[in-house]
Amino acid sequence: MAIVTVKDKVVIITGAGRGLGQAYAEALAGDGAKVVIAEINAPNGKAVAKGIKENGGEAIFVQTDVTDYEQCLNMVETTVQTYGRVDAIINNAAVYYETEGRPFFMITEDEWNRHMEVDVKGTFNCCRAVIPQMMRQGKGHIINIGSTIAMQGQGLLLDYCTAKGAIIALTKCLAKEIPILTEAEITINCVCPGFTYTEATVRKFKGTEMAMVLIEALRTIKRKQMPSDVVGIIAFLVSDASDYHTGGVFPVDGGTYLH
Repeated sequence: MAIVTVKDKVVIITGAGRGLGQAYAEALAGDGAKVVIAEINAPNGKAVAKGIKENGGEAIFVQTDVTDYEQCLNMVETTVQTYGRVDAIINNAAVYYETEGRPFFMITEDEWNRHMEVDVKGTFNCCRAVIPQMMRQGKGHIINIGSTIAMQGQGLLLDYCTAKGAIIALTKCLAKEIPILTEAEITINCVCPGFTYTEATVRKFKGTEMAMVLIEALRTIKRKQMPSDVVGIIAFLVSDASDYHTGGVFPVDGGTYLH
């Protein structure tokens, strides 16, 4: 039986300059993975890669705008040039920090398009860029990041929820299509965190802490969800232990959404 280990796995993580992406990168590197910080914000991305290396891990930074397919290809090529392969990619980049909760009729066209460009098109671009390399290797793991609010519905966040719902659908469709197009063992799954205490979440709920109390009250596990609560399922899906899992949607929200 396969044991969960990520040691020496080469993992690309988009949007890893802060928040959950940073948590994934630091946790995987701490367990011996070689991580690629694919981040549009150069100072943030460089800082995360530097911190990992200072703590004895292995990491490189590749500035990447996931809305640009050529930059996604460069991200994959740089990874292969550096480490020889891509074992897994975590498609985490999304518009979240900038999202303003508001009624649907107040969402601007630019705000809507930004979510579709970064969250949905960005995830698609990264999948399209990495799958040929995984085909050459004969194996690979793709982990897309959705959200449980797309599974249960959430008022005042229609643009964000819709984009995350599209990522769930994209994951399921590719899970069906990839085996038709290739004999490579490429798995694709979607991890859906709940409301997690990151810098962005704290900023969003500043002054309305009662909202977080109500969210926690709906959970089976009655405490705040921290970034460390999500890294376990990420590590499993990166590891060889998940080789027979594909097309899955994994909610991680302390039992708010019972799937």
